[in-house]
Amino acid sequence: MGFNPSRAQRHRPPRGWRPRGWRPQTWRGIALAGVLILIALLVERFIPPLTGAVRVADGDSLEISGERVRLEGIDAPELHQECGEGAKAWPCGMKARAALAALVAQGEVSCRPVDEDRYGRAVARCAVDGWDIGAELVRQGWAVALGLAYGAEERAARAAGAGIWAGPFETPAEWRARHPRPAE
Repeated sequence: MGFNPSRAQRHRPPRGWRPRGWRPQTWRGIALAGVLILIALLVERFIPPLTGAVRVADGDSLEISGERVRLEGIDAPELHQECGEGAKAWPCGMKARAALAALVAQGEVSCRPVDEDRYGRAVARCAVDGWDIGAELVRQGWAVALGLAYGAEERAARAAGAGIWAGPFETPAEWRARHPRPAE
């Protein structure tokens, strides 16, 4: 097979091609992402956290100074949900609510809203005296982790058989699917 100049030209890099480094568009994208992250961090500092009188609604919902709040990253048993089977069923929803009430009674609660759910509640990361309430509920076994946020805490609770992990239970999402809310 001889030399074919047309084939050699097809494999030649285009004019202006640089063998290493990122393209300027990539650098601009990274810079834009950095600026957006910086803006988000600055805005978070200027938005005051929710604080005030706390009323616990269920295992992952509370009301702070009249504002309804759902804890971000967790899903606790519904208030009327039972865990276990048959004669060994127990009110895990009530126990989850009691666990949240015990946590918020330990000090000042502060919540940073990150979103809003379909019921108009603020979805927030909440802490009591600096301790993450969601992490503690999952660690104690009174809630399951949503996503990756509290995966280590859930694995520890499951291994210890803590809270709802002490026996069989239906996840809160499965329970809600079988017991839909009445139309408002």
